[in-house]
Amino acid sequence: MKTIEYLQSILDDEGKRMQIITEELTEMREKYGDERRTQIVHSAEDMSMEDFIEDEDVVITISHEGYIKRTPATEYRTQGRGGKGSKGSDSRNEDFIEHMLIASNHNYMLFFTETGRCFWLRVYEIPEGSRLSKGRAIQNIINIPKEEKIKAFIKVKNLKDQEYLENNYIIMCTKKGTIKKTSLEAYSRPRVNGINAININEGDQLLEASLTTGTSEIVMALRSGRAIRFNEEKVRPMGRTATGVRGVTLAHENDEVVGMIAVNDPGATVLVVSEKGYGKRTDIEDYRVTNRGGKGVKTINVTEKTGALVAIKNVTDADDLMIINKSGIVIRIVVSELRVMGRATQGVRLINLKGNDEIASVARIDHDDEEVEETTESHIVVDGEALEAAPDEDITEETGEEEAGDDAEEETED
Repeated sequence: MKTIEYLQSILDDEGKRMQIITEELTEMREKYGDERRTQIVHSAEDMSMEDFIEDEDVVITISHEGYIKRTPATEYRTQGRGGKGSKGSDSRNEDFIEHMLIASNHNYMLFFTETGRCFWLRVYEIPEGSRLSKGRAIQNIINIPKEEKIKAFIKVKNLKDQEYLENNYIIMCTKKGTIKKTSLEAYSRPRVNGINAININEGDQLLEASLTTGTSEIVMALRSGRAIRFNEEKVRPMGRTATGVRGVTLAHENDEVVGMIAVNDPGATVLVVSEKGYGKRTDIEDYRVTNRGGKGVKTINVTEKTGALVAIKNVTDADDLMIINKSGIVIRIVVSELRVMGRATQGVRLINLKGNDEIASVARIDHDDEEVEETTESHIVVDGEALEAAPDEDITEETGEEEAGDDAEEETED
């Protein structure tokens, strides 16, 4: 009743109300009367998504079937020497991890399609997945037509550092032997719908793309069994919409480029594989440096027994090979079991193929002791069936070295 009486007196007396308001405001001023720290402006500056994302290291994995994901690097725990390692993905039986790289969330990924278009993706935009998850199809993440396939990808650290952009280049090659070099600066302005990275002529398609520093050694291999090595300085930088220049001369009308590698290590080894299961490793120094546009030198002695060349890879003893047959069988081979041999030899039998089966493609992956069957003899186990391999069965059949002179450079750019 006393409280009601007091409150009623406040309502009845305006002077008392004003006195109470004054006392409360004075108390607030004494308690909170410091200088204003909030700034009131007309409009706040634009905030980008990367301002809210920590720039931490992640592991990006891309499978052979085109599934991609990013995983925090902390999920890959450090293990002592001699350990079994850990499983990196729970891919489907016919799929496997083909590419694994370390990047930070603020890096860029550049994807190149077979028609010569380039698409961007910030690393933090790649769906995050656990170490065992499969990931998502790349076609569902970037805006590319369903009928186009991604042929190459490149990790770029920064698209705002002008010095970095001007001192790095993207080298591209096509199946018909065209090669093109463009400054990375030309790809520093991302667009959602992509841009034209190279003008592809009718009947041709993009095959490979690599990030270089301007001094790499380029090796291009042909289906006919020849390869050409030249310094990338022989290819002048040109614009995005250019077609490029001739990198290698095809041996015949049905010949085509099967691969390109960019090598910076003079002690690197080059591995080539033919469609009927033969392959070999050769020191890169066995390939003499020529001018671009020539016919190259023999990289493997192609015979009816070996079949045409299907792949060229830059490998070390720390790598494994995943070989995919046209019948759908996937086979894993340890590179260290393949000894280095001469350039113009027929090579060794990597696997015995059944019937008319042939090798469809070859991928280089990191060596993982957990995935490889350790035996006293060299063989690969697939679906419980042992396929014979004979890395020490040297079927050399040395041949005379056939080298073509340096053909005149022919530019296909207008």
